[in-house]
Amino acid sequence: MKVLLAGGGTGGHINPALAIAGIIKEHIPDAEFLFAGTPNGMEAKLIPQAGYKIEFIKVAGFQRKINLENIGRNIKALYYLAGSGRRAKQIIQEFQPDIAIGTGGYVAGPVIRMAAKMGIPSAIHEQNAYPGVTNKLLAKEVSHVMLTVEDALKYFDPNIKYTVTGLPVRAELMKKTKAQARAELGFNDDFCILSFGGSLGAGAINDTMAEVLKWHVSENLNINHIHGYGGMGKDTFPAKMKEYGIPMKNKRIRITEYINDMDTCMAAADLVVCRSGANALAELEMLGKPSVLIPSPIVAGNHQYHNAMVLGKAGAAIVIEQKDITSEKMLDEVKKLYQNPEKLRSMARNASALAVRDTEERIWGVIENLIRKSK
Repeated sequence: MKVLLAGGGTGGHINPALAIAGIIKEHIPDAEFLFAGTPNGMEAKLIPQAGYKIEFIKVAGFQRKINLENIGRNIKALYYLAGSGRRAKQIIQEFQPDIAIGTGGYVAGPVIRMAAKMGIPSAIHEQNAYPGVTNKLLAKEVSHVMLTVEDALKYFDPNIKYTVTGLPVRAELMKKTKAQARAELGFNDDFCILSFGGSLGAGAINDTMAEVLKWHVSENLNINHIHGYGGMGKDTFPAKMKEYGIPMKNKRIRITEYINDMDTCMAAADLVVCRSGANALAELEMLGKPSVLIPSPIVAGNHQYHNAMVLGKAGAAIVIEQKDITSEKMLDEVKKLYQNPEKLRSMARNASALAVRDTEERIWGVIENLIRKSK
């Protein structure tokens, strides 16, 4: 069994592809895999690190805002587009896959489109509540569409064949209890906040969390706090903590640039403050964690807002758009949740109710149908 997977650009497209490969390997240990990606995307590093082969196609997105720089970028994108179909066909002819699966990103377009055109049973997986352009176009051409949330369906052609599979969540996230995690962190059983803005960080989260830290430290409240300020905060956030007289680490506080033990930190948390990428939200749902979500406004289709509102409408999260966020508003929301344990418990139950707990079985069901079609 040969499987071609295409997706890249961000971890949000790469991680599901790796998870799907893992699901297939569990059922077909001798399956052979090939990934298609871009030479400059994160996949160029992450896929080989995971032990898989990768072939490259040069693709780029078109810029809608017209200026001199973007005109140059669009010319380059057109040039890449002209050769992408030919390169996709070459990869497919050389590898001879039985099935093909796309997980989003520009590179999935030419690869999965060509695979479908060549009669190879194909599927796509859409991670977000607001689908990407590539997947919206591919949905009409593939055999099956896998969706993380049903809310995404309204943006697709009504005649597509689909399955709501959820999003695969890392197994290690489910292994630790809250007590075990807090023991590892050296925290007690008091209220625990986990806040982060991803590996790069997020100014809106860093700025507001600095004030939240100042509040509960100055008032000596029974609050533990883990904060990851990311690359963009490496100069400013430690300086702000020094100004406020807050240590980077003590028996209640752990402040770091990166959070490398997210499984432990997630397990320990009573409240999570973060962006609303699909992977993070799937983890919040699976673990049943209440959250305050600040969607990134600089992503395609404003998809993080749509992701966040799935939890917001279900009463599992407080959603604050970045344009509306202030330190006062964040403080107000955190204080209300800290003072209302029953509200937190309700949000936790609502988050847990959103989780798709048989994601791997649902994805494998789609894969089995593709395999049957390939014979």
